[in-house]
Amino acid sequence: MPMPLIAQQGTGLYYAFVNSTGEGKAVLLALFFASIFSWSVMVTKFRVLRFVKRQSARFSAVFHLDRQPLRLFETGVRFEGSPLFHIYEAGTNELCFQMLGSTEVDETFRSRLSDAPKITPAQMRSVIAAMERAVGESALALEGQMNVLTMAVSGAPFLGLLGTVWGVMDAFGGIAAAGNANLAAMAPGVSGALITTVTGLLVAIPAMFGYNFLVTSIRTVIVECDNFAAELASEIEHRYVEHHGPSPRRG
Repeated sequence: MPMPLIAQQGTGLYYAFVNSTGEGKAVLLALFFASIFSWSVMVTKFRVLRFVKRQSARFSAVFHLDRQPLRLFETGVRFEGSPLFHIYEAGTNELCFQMLGSTEVDETFRSRLSDAPKITPAQMRSVIAAMERAVGESALALEGQMNVLTMAVSGAPFLGLLGTVWGVMDAFGGIAAAGNANLAAMAPGVSGALITTVTGLLVAIPAMFGYNFLVTSIRTVIVECDNFAAELASEIEHRYVEHHGPSPRRG
């Protein structure tokens, strides 16, 4: 084939795709699905984190309006999707169980709470353990499916490289069999082989940036959860834990 015709016929991704082998096209198909999965995870995580931050900001604003730790628990207001609220719910449920033997909120809740004795430090440790479990559950929920991005970042370039090495091997094997070792004979096979590496990088690079951004955002939320758990534990311990002597009746 004359060189001007090769130039007219094309360069770039389409030309490389047309000249790729069956194995190369199979690798490209696998990379295509990997790209779909990684982008779906990134978009979903971006939306979830935005919702989580919005709900947590709403909860934090309402919680800090009143320094009474059990006020929101008594009113029954919920902030679904907020990990801070999940920690608050776990801690206050355990606190009420330790103080009252029940987590039921009814018309007698306030009077029962005022008459209940303070809890002991040992009981407070149960409350802290409940909040720590909630922090762990929130962290696991936020980090879910991040392994898909990890596999896209680490696996896509190697999968693309496999396709390239395989394609180059086939190209040189074909040239050797034909006995025609010139640039015009080599170009289509090599071009078709290189497209898998390019595609692997196109999958891995956005996944890498998305992964790093998401990891940083998730770590920020987890730190906020740890800080809130410590703040809530301090509030509960200040108001509801008896450190000295028998537990008095609170009227």
